[in-house]
Amino acid sequence: MQISYNWLKQFIKLDITPDETSEILTDLGLEVEGITHYESLKGGLKGVVVGHVLSCTKHPNADKLNVTKVDLGTGEPVQIVCGAPNVAEGQKVPVATIGTELFDAEGNAFQIKKGKIRGEESFGMICSEVELGIGTDGSGILVLDNKWEPGTPAATIFNVVTDEVFEIGLTPNRSDAMSHWGVARDLRAGLLQNSKEEIQHKELITPSVSKFKVERRTLKIDVSVNDYKKAPRYCGVTISGVEVKQSPEWLQNRLKAIGIAPKNNIVDVTNYVLHDLGQPLHAFDTAKIKGGKVIVKTVEAGTKFTTLDGVERTLHQDDLMICDENGPMCLAGIFGGLRSAVSENTTTIFLESAYFNPVTIRKAAKRHGLNTDSSFRFERGIDPSITEYALKHAALLIQQVAGGEITSDIVDLYPKKIEDSSVFLNFNNINRLLGEEIPKDTIKKILVSLDIKVHSMSDVGIGITVPAYRADVTREIDIIEEVLRVYGFNNITYSSKLNATIAANSRTEDHKVQNIIANQLVAQGFHEIMNNSLTTPDYSDLSENINSSFQVDILNPLSHDLCVMRQSLLFGGLESISYNINRKRGDLKFFEFGKTYHKMLNSYEEYKRLAVFATGNITKASWNSTQKPIDFFEFKAYINAIVARLGLTKTTTQPVESDIFSEGISYYLGKDLIVEFGILKKGILKEFDIKQEVFYAEFNWDNTIKMLSAKIKFTDINKYPSVKRDYALLINENVTFGEIFNIVKQVDKNIIKDVTLFDVYQGDKIEDGKKSYAISILMEDSSKTLTDSQVEKIMGKIQYQLENNVGAQLR
Repeated sequence: MQISYNWLKQFIKLDITPDETSEILTDLGLEVEGITHYESLKGGLKGVVVGHVLSCTKHPNADKLNVTKVDLGTGEPVQIVCGAPNVAEGQKVPVATIGTELFDAEGNAFQIKKGKIRGEESFGMICSEVELGIGTDGSGILVLDNKWEPGTPAATIFNVVTDEVFEIGLTPNRSDAMSHWGVARDLRAGLLQNSKEEIQHKELITPSVSKFKVERRTLKIDVSVNDYKKAPRYCGVTISGVEVKQSPEWLQNRLKAIGIAPKNNIVDVTNYVLHDLGQPLHAFDTAKIKGGKVIVKTVEAGTKFTTLDGVERTLHQDDLMICDENGPMCLAGIFGGLRSAVSENTTTIFLESAYFNPVTIRKAAKRHGLNTDSSFRFERGIDPSITEYALKHAALLIQQVAGGEITSDIVDLYPKKIEDSSVFLNFNNINRLLGEEIPKDTIKKILVSLDIKVHSMSDVGIGITVPAYRADVTREIDIIEEVLRVYGFNNITYSSKLNATIAANSRTEDHKVQNIIANQLVAQGFHEIMNNSLTTPDYSDLSENINSSFQVDILNPLSHDLCVMRQSLLFGGLESISYNINRKRGDLKFFEFGKTYHKMLNSYEEYKRLAVFATGNITKASWNSTQKPIDFFEFKAYINAIVARLGLTKTTTQPVESDIFSEGISYYLGKDLIVEFGILKKGILKEFDIKQEVFYAEFNWDNTIKMLSAKIKFTDINKYPSVKRDYALLINENVTFGEIFNIVKQVDKNIIKDVTLFDVYQGDKIEDGKKSYAISILMEDSSKTLTDSQVEKIMGKIQYQLENNVGAQLR
């Protein structure tokens, strides 16, 4: 949001610089992200002065050029070669001196330099309107009034306006500061706190509407509101005899300074009042209001409506419209209609000022993809108490810049007043939360400076009434925040002593565990990502594990792509991978801590997950090493390192159950799933236009933390040694690890304790349709030491079962 320094000074007397103003606003929570210098004429005519032409003679070497002597007020005349046909002795002219920067029609700068034209020296340039940027006549030089003294800066003659414009990063809760009046209110409070002046010395200077009066009651427009929930307050008045033309320079400069292009005097006034007081307005050509009646209502779904930009839009049944007897004229609070727009031929207008329901406007604006200055304010909630005041202010301005007279009484439909809210502030609470005691009189002074009314005060606390325009201040904690931001965060003292409590369960605090694992992954070359919790429902078609009936739908979605809450971290991560691959970054290792969201029968649930992604090469080619792509063995090592760092050493391996993996395994502790990981199916990767292999792991973080928090159980270490054997198997590519796992376990459940897949290979060294599995088999007997013959016998059975059941071959 852009705020003009000069404009602020209309509301409050400022004796501080723009930089000082910026610091105060930022401390108040209205963060100034930058300050831009504005000039009504580009370059500000710096270096352009009044010159007096002392002599003018023909150029000896050019028929169309003249050699002039010009007095610039420096005491020493200068010679300037000029090609204008109308230059003459005795004229007062604008002269761009050496070093001056002027701008052409495209805004490109060119500098005036000392030169020699056809053998004659020239020390400047006598300028036309076009060269100065103040007009369109370039046929000759601009001749000034003879009253100006040589050396007078041209900027003073042409009233060049300069300003400093603050770019404020307005947070969504600060709807009260969406205007120059609102910012001035905050600035006053900050100045009072900083300077400790009495409040009457910093009163706001608000526009007077005392001159508003109805000259004649000759043009009445009837107004009816069909839904006061959507339009709690609606005001209007007619103005006749207006002349639609270009706005005066002061009004154009006000708008240009904050980045708004002037259109005509009527529209410019509505834009001015919007940024002045924060009240959106709209002007209708009364000649185009059929039946002489304005109806505020919704229309049938599918109704066509053409907005001011010439786009035909299909209306929704909940869109609030300003209509006449022929149908919609304006999308209420958002965008005007082409049919009822003010044009050069307009002579009478109906001026609207209203308070519309913020939710109604927000939903309609999102449905139609419109984001206007008007909707921006209505969505966040404007001040319902200034609706009529702003209308009178705008009507007087229109009379000032477009003429005309007020020809109707103000229509003000406001059946149920929006009341101010009452809050009680306990002094003990504010002191407890801030950590120090703020004087009671200071608290009262701050609240009064914010236009918050104090109606009772005691030793315990203070009873206050908050204006309706402060929609974000409804609770005691909100009042405390208001006091703190004006008192100044920097004014709160803090102890140099640091106290800490040693907790017995610090090992299992979620954020600490997260930091431990995050640091480990970062050390291994991973980057943390944070994806949107909103996603598209289309992803539910990619996996049977994601049930569309469990989706948490958004009531007011921004788009189809962001209309449900995610049930998995997978797809957001694949979007990030695809984004990077498309920008030639294919060697990627990501991780994300996040939540998934699920709709159950009578409730909503969320679960925490850790997702780990890896794709591309693990090492890059160099003079002493070859490029090596990441494989299943390497990815498993990353996951094992996480499990080991967490101290979950008693995990058991199970085949992966999720259908997103073409190959994968799971780790369990008892019946609780800790992590499942593997190679993602090509069909899923294809949806994201990913052509390279991607490894993925998803930790059930809730189970992980639960296991860390569980009571530690001890079992005796088996005094008999375990035996480990590895097999490299050549199998058909459709055989899964689950099948291998079950076959091996069935050979001897008492002896075979674990079966782990530690490598998968498919490539040019293996025939088509085949793949290589590397599995590890752990055997152990709790009653005796296994002999070589027992082990070989078990291994022989395993080999036999694998060969006969899945056609496996030993490599």
